[in-house]
Formats: sequence, structure tokens, C-alpha cells
Amino acid sequence: MPWNESTKMDEKLKFVSRFPDGEKIAVLCRECGISRMTGHKILDRYKESGLEAFSDRSRRPYRQANQLPFQVEKLILRLKAEKPHWGGSKNT
Repeated sequence: MPWNESTKMDEKLKFVSRFPDGEKIAVLCRECGISRMTGHKILDRYKESGLEAFSDRSRRPYRQANQLPFQVEKLILRLKAEKPHWGGSKNT
């Protein structure tokens, strides 16, 4: 008997398709081997964006915590170019 291959997307689709049948989320999550928190997250994403929710999302942060806004960074660089003598001594 050959192995049944399935992807994460297939498993998430099976999970979501079984939920409207009236099964309780706790039982469904236990059978699928996921936490209830993950089960709710999958369902909420599916309700929010349909089948697109099953694709993997980037874990990259939206912004860098210590990064200055682009306009402020440009202004600082422009001022440094205009006034190279400002600031500490440059022993080069």
C-alpha cells in the first residue's frame, strides 16, 4: 500500500472543511494533532482571506524597531555632507 502524501495546505484544507460539519473545535484539533490556539488561528485566517490563508506567510517583521523614517535618514545624510566639520574630531 503506497503512502498518502499530503502537504501542510492539504491538511489545513481538511481541517477547515470538517469544522462546519458541526464538530467541536477541541475534538477536531486533537485528531489533527494541533493546539486549539492553532486551530482557531487557521479558521480565522480562512474566514479572513479564503484559500490564500493556507499558504505560508513571511515571518519577516514589517519594520525595524530602531530604524529611522526614510525622510529623517535622508536629512541627516544631507546635513553630514553639507557640514563635514560638525561633530567630533575626525582623526583619519
